[in-house]
Amino acid sequence: MPTAAQILSRIAASLLGGWAFVWGFVTLAITGQVALGQSYGEAHTAAMLLAFLVFLAAFCWAFAARSLWRVWTVLAGGALLMTGAGWLLQSSLT
Repeated sequence: MPTAAQILSRIAASLLGGWAFVWGFVTLAITGQVALGQSYGEAHTAAMLLAFLVFLAAFCWAFAARSLWRVWTVLAGGALLMTGAGWLLQSSLT
């Protein structure tokens, strides 16, 4: 039986970690699409449509995964890596 702290950590991982992961995904997706020549409006629309599905997958996976440590590592690490890559790509474009 999971403890209250484990349940709260999964809730936090699903909401906060999922949000941060999607933030990184959207940053990288929009910047990458603009770098490939797509207009910002089209890139933004495409990224926002995909963001819902990415968040839903991250949210569900946070509760389905066996290891809470892995959930936090993947969501937080992925968020940091994708956001950093998006910022680096954006700075190289200007």
